[in-house]
Amino acid sequence: RRKLRSDVAGAFPTLSTEQLAELIPNKEELNVIKIYSHKGEAITVYMNHRNPILFEVEKVLYPTVYTLWVYPDLLPAFSTWPPVLQKLAGGADLMLPGVVVPPSGLPRVQRGTLCAVTLLGNRAPVAVGVAVMSTEEMLAAGMKGKGFAVLHTHLDHLWEYGDKSYPPTLAPLVTDSAAKESAGDEEELQGKEPVTSCPPEPEQQLDMRELSLRDTGSCAELLGQEQLHENRAAEPAGHASTEEAEDSRTPQEQMDALFNQCFFHALKCKVKKSDLPLLTSTFLGSHMFSCCPAGKQLDIKKSSYKKFSKFLQCMQHQKILQVKELHKGVESIVEVDWKHPDIKAFAVPEGFSSACAAQDTKSEDREQVYRAPEIIPLYGVSTKMIPLFQESGHRKGSVLSSSEVRNIIINYVKNNELVDETNKNFVKVNAILCDCLLEKSEQDEISHLKWDELLSRCLERLQPLHQVTFFGQEPVVRKGNIEPIDISIAQRSSNKKVTIIKNLELYGLDPQCVANTLQQKVQASATITPAPGAKDRVQVQIQGNQIHHLAKMLLEEYQLPRKYIQGLEKAPKLGRKK
Repeated sequence: RRKLRSDVAGAFPTLSTEQLAELIPNKEELNVIKIYSHKGEAITVYMNHRNPILFEVEKVLYPTVYTLWVYPDLLPAFSTWPPVLQKLAGGADLMLPGVVVPPSGLPRVQRGTLCAVTLLGNRAPVAVGVAVMSTEEMLAAGMKGKGFAVLHTHLDHLWEYGDKSYPPTLAPLVTDSAAKESAGDEEELQGKEPVTSCPPEPEQQLDMRELSLRDTGSCAELLGQEQLHENRAAEPAGHASTEEAEDSRTPQEQMDALFNQCFFHALKCKVKKSDLPLLTSTFLGSHMFSCCPAGKQLDIKKSSYKKFSKFLQCMQHQKILQVKELHKGVESIVEVDWKHPDIKAFAVPEGFSSACAAQDTKSEDREQVYRAPEIIPLYGVSTKMIPLFQESGHRKGSVLSSSEVRNIIINYVKNNELVDETNKNFVKVNAILCDCLLEKSEQDEISHLKWDELLSRCLERLQPLHQVTFFGQEPVVRKGNIEPIDISIAQRSSNKKVTIIKNLELYGLDPQCVANTLQQKVQASATITPAPGAKDRVQVQIQGNQIHHLAKMLLEEYQLPRKYIQGLEKAPKLGRKK
């Protein structure tokens, strides 16, 4: 990973140290896969957050469109018309007649320079290519002939390896000539009287500043939008002008502003110091969602952050709060600066004050907002199973779902004509199936397997994995099977019993919140202690056998599937009190 970071720094020197750390993080999972082009070239693809970020051909690194959407100015960019994108995605190179020449002129590049291709009116790149000739040669040729050899585009097979998202809308940068023209216009306007009582110059300057801040990251972009809305609201044009200003924002800007509003609203009205540390998933699902105005819905995918963790990183950068990963893949808010000017200055929207007070007095309302994570069992191709899966293009470490494994096995059997002619419920065992699925003692005895036994043996010999998706967050793939919530009864001195609950963090549940809720429901003492044998995990301990109350809370209120809860059978039998 360190070598890759140094190679990227050498290939793209304009990237700062912070940008390099964000592109190739130290702790987050980074996958490397190999694919082959139609020409048979071996291509190495680097994946982060299930999106391809870089690809390497003949030891040369190239960024994907997913990376260029985050760093749109990484490469010199040339614009083309929107209909041309379909041709490029189909495998065509970019011809010079399709290149739009801006008033400021084309970027200065040499032959062989790596370039980005954008669509007219949007700075988000849609293709990556190599210049076939220099800028001087393009102009000398009268903008005719091939201009760029395209390597990768939006909508191609490499793009399909990711989340298949579409390019963001990024306004073009203001050129120097345009800036000079606008400056000259302002000088002319200074000597004239304003026609209306609401001068347009401050709005125009704010818009320009907002555009220039887009390059410095989502934190600066959001800050520029806040200042823009505050200044517009202060204008004497009244409520109508404010509504027009809000309507003029893009959907992404509106979602950023909504997240910002719900974030400060939740910190000011919902979260208390005693709630910390607080799981980020609990903060989003139980607190921020309850602060969302009627008729609107928070959707992190429609914001400029794309992930809730990025949004919290931005707030941490502004020193509003501090986030730590107390357990692998599970982040918590550990500290909040309640005296921060932004929190103090935030005004709760009208209609929320009474609801805010009611929410603070009723903790049960918070618990109902918890959403159980989506857990999907997955399987990784092990070394022993490679011969069985390589025919379908999979290699060691490939991650598959149970349905994908089933389809691969069925296709393998049919393609190799292994279905028994006399009884189609049986499959003939060839040499590969024998090596992959049979023990040494069975290889001379078993020549046929039933379909269900064939599939079950295959799943048993694959590496177990599982994918956990918390609401509003990216899926996390972990090794092994997920540990269930473990409930046990222990006996203390004087023959007193206590209920112990473990592994709550794996399901996005805050152990302290669960302990507080149980304590209120059963009126018994509850404590949090370190879980023995598990680093960075805690367990809840409550007096008495409280499995009945715990089962009702986990199964009915939190809607967790019963198969992920272990120990419910230890509940005391009703009617037999001693």
